[in-house]
Amino acid sequence: MMSVLYVVGTPIGNLQDFSPRAVKTLREVDFIAAEDTRVTQKLLNHFEIKKSMVSYHEHNLRERGEMILSRILAGESCAVVSDAGMPCISDPGEDLVKLCAGAGVPVRVVPGPSAAVSALAISGLTTTRFTFEGFLSTTRKNRLEHLESLREEKRTMIFYEAPHKLPATLEDLKTFFGGERRLSIARELTKIYEEVRRFTLDEAISFYETQKPKGEFVLVVEGKPKEEEEKPTLEQAVEFARSLMTQGAKATEAAKNAAKETPFSKAEIYKKLLD
Repeated sequence: MMSVLYVVGTPIGNLQDFSPRAVKTLREVDFIAAEDTRVTQKLLNHFEIKKSMVSYHEHNLRERGEMILSRILAGESCAVVSDAGMPCISDPGEDLVKLCAGAGVPVRVVPGPSAAVSALAISGLTTTRFTFEGFLSTTRKNRLEHLESLREEKRTMIFYEAPHKLPATLEDLKTFFGGERRLSIARELTKIYEEVRRFTLDEAISFYETQKPKGEFVLVVEGKPKEEEEKPTLEQAVEFARSLMTQGAKATEAAKNAAKETPFSKAEIYKKLLD
């Protein structure tokens, strides 16, 4: 294990989700870059791993990132971990990967749980196409601009939110998406009090008026529903057939072609043409 950065996913709650490969990697690297060394120390203690750590978080990522890179370039191997889940997803590990990749350092991934994908999988909403939006900004202007950019979004949207901000966020989502928009709210995934609730935004707002939010939340919000095309009437189908007849088509042929383009049968259209 020389001159490599390993991106190692950690459990989002249940320690049994930590893979054997992840345990092996943390045991074999030279040092670990941790978002919060106190949190990571508990993980290391559970798996009886003794390893030196350096703190690496959003407030020191520039200076600490350069230091980590210099150690890797000098021949050491490093594993970057977050407090929970996959590093680099709504996480400062993103910057360390960019730094190492730019310097030609090999970056390897050791996959682990992801709260976003786990919540999406059990949301009951469309999973074919989705967009991860992370935490909304605490700055009101940026927050509203973010939501405005999503007003026409048709893909399923995934947000992270802290409990004390949840009610206000639900109100903001209603403002931009409407109270009838469906969503799934997952909290404490893989932990003892794991819970998934499926609401409309109006129902969610009403629910949390009487229930104090607790735990970390993942909001999976339905994309903008497709607008149903207005179906043509029988009169419109007949008018279409008549327009074909003015171009030289016989009544039976016009009725047949009009039937292909509308919900009505050839017989229905033909009968109306003769009336």
